[in-house]
Amino acid sequence: MTANSVSTDTFSKAISVQKLTQFCDDYLSASAFKDYAPNGLQVDGGRPVQRIVTGVTACEALIDAAIAVNADTIMVHHGYFWKGESDTITGMKGRRIRKLMQHGISMIGYHLPLDAHPVVGNNAKLAEALNMKVIGALYPNESHPVGNIATCVPQNADSLIAQITKALGRTPLNISAHYNHADPAANAKGNDKIIERVGICTGGAQDMIEQAAVMNCDAFISGEISERTTHIARELGIDYFACGHHATERGGIQALGDVIAEQFGLPVMFIDIDNPA
Repeated sequence: MTANSVSTDTFSKAISVQKLTQFCDDYLSASAFKDYAPNGLQVDGGRPVQRIVTGVTACEALIDAAIAVNADTIMVHHGYFWKGESDTITGMKGRRIRKLMQHGISMIGYHLPLDAHPVVGNNAKLAEALNMKVIGALYPNESHPVGNIATCVPQNADSLIAQITKALGRTPLNISAHYNHADPAANAKGNDKIIERVGICTGGAQDMIEQAAVMNCDAFISGEISERTTHIARELGIDYFACGHHATERGGIQALGDVIAEQFGLPVMFIDIDNPA
């Protein structure tokens, strides 16, 4: 558990969940996004907001942790009601929402708006953690880009792997742009390609690697990897770093929690539910 800028002692301040949601909607420009799930208030627990827990995903473990610290509001990057999932509130989803309602806990989620924000967004915070400077959009025509291009001090893959490992607490999987199929043993010598221009899109954006190659990036960083990603990286000559979906998306919700704590003077606690994916 990690506390944000305000302690979690007893507080008398309170705001409505509608006021909190409206602030976040405006701050993140939530209405500008066509998303895969509703952004904003997803479950209204019926209580004023006095203590907030933030986390990456609204899993049952996060709900249990929020109950344990007497939180009345949970804010996450991965909420509920995704396109394609069952409309019924049964099974796993039913258990989660039942716990929220029984304990009067509201749940607020922001997906793409929290990826794209230029200050507290997942991409922005990952670039900051890796000492990179965001210089533009991966897709230039997007007004609120969910993928970015950043520059870094010229370095090889081993150096970038070390930076990512230090920043995220886990070693990324690197697919080298220069894999030698004719002499596989030669690949053990390492990858000396210099990386300076990097595409970044956290989470499950591995298929944006082709756009990163189109935009002349030396490397692309995301969270997940698919079988096809390996072949794309090798054939297009672009290094790929799979850094973990969860690991790359911790930064945004923590940064949003800091903003809320400062704005409203409320206690905000980030709780990290371990996830190796």
